Amino acid sequence: MKHLLTTILLVLFSTILACKDDGTKESEKTNIEETETIKPNTSENTPFIWEGANVYFLLADRFKNGDPTNDLVLERANKTGKLRGFEGGDIKGVIQKIEDGYFKKLGINALWINPLVEQVHQSVDEGTGNTYAFHGYWAKDWTNIDPNFGSHEDLKQLVETAHQNDIRILMDVVINHTGPVTDKDPVWSEEWVRTSPQCSYKDYETAVKCTLVKNLPDIKTENDQEVKLPEALISKWQEEGRLESEMDELEIFFAKTGLKRSPKNYIIKWLTDYVRELGIDGYRVDTVKHVEEGVWNVLAEQAKLAFTEWKKNHPDKVLDNNEFFVLGELYGYGIDGKRFYDFGDRKVDYYANGFDNLINFQFKYDAGKLGYEKLYSKYSKALQTSLIGKSVMNYISSHDDGDPFDKERSKTYESATKLLLTPGISQVYYGDETARSLIIEGTEGDATLRSNMNWDDIEKEETAALLEHWQKLGVFRKNHPAIGAGKHKMISETPYIFSRTYSKDTFVDQVVIGLNLRKGTKTIKVNSIFKDGTKLTDAYSGTETIVSDGSVTIKSEHEIVLLEATN
Repeated sequence: MKHLLTTILLVLFSTILACKDDGTKESEKTNIEETETIKPNTSENTPFIWEGANVYFLLADRFKNGDPTNDLVLERANKTGKLRGFEGGDIKGVIQKIEDGYFKKLGINALWINPLVEQVHQSVDEGTGNTYAFHGYWAKDWTNIDPNFGSHEDLKQLVETAHQNDIRILMDVVINHTGPVTDKDPVWSEEWVRTSPQCSYKDYETAVKCTLVKNLPDIKTENDQEVKLPEALISKWQEEGRLESEMDELEIFFAKTGLKRSPKNYIIKWLTDYVRELGIDGYRVDTVKHVEEGVWNVLAEQAKLAFTEWKKNHPDKVLDNNEFFVLGELYGYGIDGKRFYDFGDRKVDYYANGFDNLINFQFKYDAGKLGYEKLYSKYSKALQTSLIGKSVMNYISSHDDGDPFDKERSKTYESATKLLLTPGISQVYYGDETARSLIIEGTEGDATLRSNMNWDDIEKEETAALLEHWQKLGVFRKNHPAIGAGKHKMISETPYIFSRTYSKDTFVDQVVIGLNLRKGTKTIKVNSIFKDGTKLTDAYSGTETIVSDGSVTIKSEHEIVLLEATN
């Protein structure tokens, strides 16, 4: 009986194990079947994911003149150095390009525009000729839109038009400093700003409690004491007939938030008003390392609350369930720094202080020295490990980087292929896609990077062909979050084929890409991603094909293949 009982118990135990194993396998089979039956991506069913966004950065004054009536305002008529005055571009010009589909054709799903708040009225001689604040980084009044750019109503229309075209808006914001002091733009009180010393960057304090350059008053963001509004601002509001309303709004904000009336919190109130009233989707934050990191936590918290409030009040205009997005310009930060920036005497994790993403100043160097596979795999590994849940924004040129990836515009196709296919967020600077010259004769300093958009060049065959390359890659990136937010895996080295995969909740995105391929007929191995019988489209050539024996055959005269499941 003892041996019989032991035998029975062993049989029962084996049966239980068999059932358990079988159940696990069935679960795995179910997951595989669910993944394989995911519908191919379309613009209708693809969620917007910030980590894989395709962002277009433009200077409103240099992009397109949509309203000539605001070209000359505030008596800004001084003769300036070349490309150092207002050129006429404005908010209405940006709206026009959204409406005519320019950004849609480029695959752009987020617009970053320079600061649009009211700038100092007078020009400043920086040794390069008189300069006006056409760039937007010299604030005079955070509560008003600069009339050279347009009006508050124009900005409202811009946000609404962008949203109607599935484009998010990143508002460029500055808390670190006001604009320069001039006869028309008096310095604020010493409770608000410091005018010295100038930053020496020896350690944390000499990068934060200082002015960036001479005559650029630094907001005392470390000041937690309550201060009165600057007299110049009160007088301005009074002349404009809005003093009472502005003061009433401040009473409501500080009573509601419980924040002190410190310099930083006033500015946070003014900046979050644009989110609360217009539904701005995110911030690009200027001069991050020059402000105490705790300030950014407060800004991010208040902006998220304001965004939630806007969504609640405008349920019919809500695009998705994404939270407010915060991108930081931490000058000198690179992806190799992982999550920290080192001041020498102190390391700061800005990702833990309000930021979802930091601009990656390292990308241009990596793009220059690394081939495609080393570049892509390096960024995928970093974003899927130490930066998981966060991201970086990559760029090849910008408004203040005098040493871009391709200053001569001699590698324009490579620029697009590396920027738009590298994991992370891509930032297209206006004119990257049309080879707008970055070398303008007669300019001084960064003015050479800020020329007017070269719209006329699009009529040229060479420029049109380049633009088409950027458009094809950009639309593919927009339609496939896997490219920016997914995992990279090389399928074969020669020919160079790789995959990107992304999944979140029930959404799954998978693509296969080939680069530096031979022209004509080419065979692409895809069985690690797509099973036999799957219909695929090469989004670059438009060729349709079906997976057979783990591969597809594409006939095109292009050296690139962008494979996606066919609708």
